[in-house]
Amino acid sequence: MMTITAAMNNAASGMFAQQSRLAATADNIANALSTGYDRRDTRFATSSAGGVTATVKSTQSQTVGETSNVDLGEDMLSLVEAEISFKANASAFETGADLWDVLMSIKRD
Repeated sequence: MMTITAAMNNAASGMFAQQSRLAATADNIANALSTGYDRRDTRFATSSAGGVTATVKSTQSQTVGETSNVDLGEDMLSLVEAEISFKANASAFETGADLWDVLMSIKRD
């Protein structure tokens, strides 16, 4: 059985992972036409301690001249996915905080 604290930690790790994804995606969009820019890709993995970790790596294919290695449609979709995932994790975190409040009110009574 998962504790409230563990659930909140999992949600927090999810929010941090999405923050990394947003930063990498924003870099991709901002540098789509920058010569020599190396597109960044975000990979997620389950953490052994619970939750998720995000790893941002370059794709090793630099932008040359007027051709871009950044797919703006893919990156815009990534922004939407990150927003939805962040909101879901924030909601789970808030639910955990609400449960702590309920437990504290029961303990006081």
